[in-house]
Amino acid sequence: MILKQYYLGCLSHASYLVADEATRRAIVVDPRRDVDEYLADAMDLGLSIEGVVNTHFHADFVAGHLELQAATGAWIGYGPLADPQYAHRALADGELLALGDPESGLVIEAVHTPGHTWESTSLLLRPAGAGSAVEAVLTGDTLFIGDVGRPDLAAALGADPLALARAQHASVARLMRLDDVVRVLPAHGAGSACGKNLSTELESTIGAQRLMNPLARELPVDDFVELLTSGQPAIPAYFGADAVLNRAERALFEVDGVPSALDAAGALAAREAGALLIDTRSPEDFAAGHVRGSLNVGLGGRFAETLGMVASLGAAVVFVAASVADAGEARVRAARIGLDGGNGFLMLDGAARRALSEAGQWGVAARLEPLAAEAAVRSGALYLDVRNPAEVAEGALPGSLRIPLAELPRRLAEVPEDLELVVHCAGGWRSSVAASVLRAAGYGQVSDVLGGFGALALAVPERVERAAVAAA
Repeated sequence: MILKQYYLGCLSHASYLVADEATRRAIVVDPRRDVDEYLADAMDLGLSIEGVVNTHFHADFVAGHLELQAATGAWIGYGPLADPQYAHRALADGELLALGDPESGLVIEAVHTPGHTWESTSLLLRPAGAGSAVEAVLTGDTLFIGDVGRPDLAAALGADPLALARAQHASVARLMRLDDVVRVLPAHGAGSACGKNLSTELESTIGAQRLMNPLARELPVDDFVELLTSGQPAIPAYFGADAVLNRAERALFEVDGVPSALDAAGALAAREAGALLIDTRSPEDFAAGHVRGSLNVGLGGRFAETLGMVASLGAAVVFVAASVADAGEARVRAARIGLDGGNGFLMLDGAARRALSEAGQWGVAARLEPLAAEAAVRSGALYLDVRNPAEVAEGALPGSLRIPLAELPRRLAEVPEDLELVVHCAGGWRSSVAASVLRAAGYGQVSDVLGGFGALALAVPERVERAAVAAA
């Protein structure tokens, strides 16, 4: 068996190329939308990609099944209950897919594991024939390393989260009946909003999950549901749209090319016409100088997911970048979540900075050291905490306004306009995004905290409220 994992840190997303060594027949599981790497590896290894399997309708990225089908002619497979708007191969529970000799080669067994979504399906890999031992299981979002897939994302498609949570209990129990040595290969890792406690590890075993994953232990169904549904991170606004896109017959993504170059005047004109200016540089570079009204979503962080929190998928976007390469990278990452409107970019060279300054469109952002932030709050400023609920439950500052970044654009009415705002996240990246959103919305007195809550907790530990108090 040939088994290769592809991991995108920006989206905490894992996809897989699986093939039989003898026949060189292959499938790709849960592919991303830019598919060139799968095609290049298949060519290098002499593989024929004949199928693409999505373990479910993903909500956090646009899958590349249509792109791979266009490039290879591969069929597209889903588990039971999937209803895509394009031709697909329905994989029944227990169905065997032989990529090699059924008696001695690679056989893949589809196992219907509803819970994250109703159509969710895991794939058991049997490298030595249908009767051989399972070597690995591709679990999609059913079983993560340290967690299981949340049941509320499919609500965008009309599903009942509590019914899904109960189904998830049975599905996880079914997977945990596999042998301890079976490798566990999920579709996501740490940082994904598809769960709340995902490990940084990219592979595990059933035995290890039995020991360390609190949701993989034997639990009464009601206890499982309560543990699963509490403390989940805020859902980025684009998740529902991506779940719909993955069911739809949509336009294909063309990998080649970069957004069109604009000068400062062109970028400002695009902004006046309704385009969003997305500054892809680091928070430090953004604070030192940026186009007024631009949003800081740096390529060094969770760019695609965060972009989907602050920009609708139908938005026209101009990327503000330090280089042509960065603009091209931003375009690809944006397309991975279905934002295809990134067709222009402004490179911040000396000429652009001068032109923006002369037009009064060059600004700086205040970033405060922890003690300076505390002084500002003692003088009447308000902390805005943009971390997720589980982070807040671990500790927070009294009196802070708590709105997760993913919810901030739609909850701006809750943010006072007459107070100085001091924004913080955990480490200082999300807070720069949030502060730029506030400035673009017209808030005049906004700063964010260098080092975030971690730095504040070290500087003023006596001010930190813990656990139940912070979550109240």
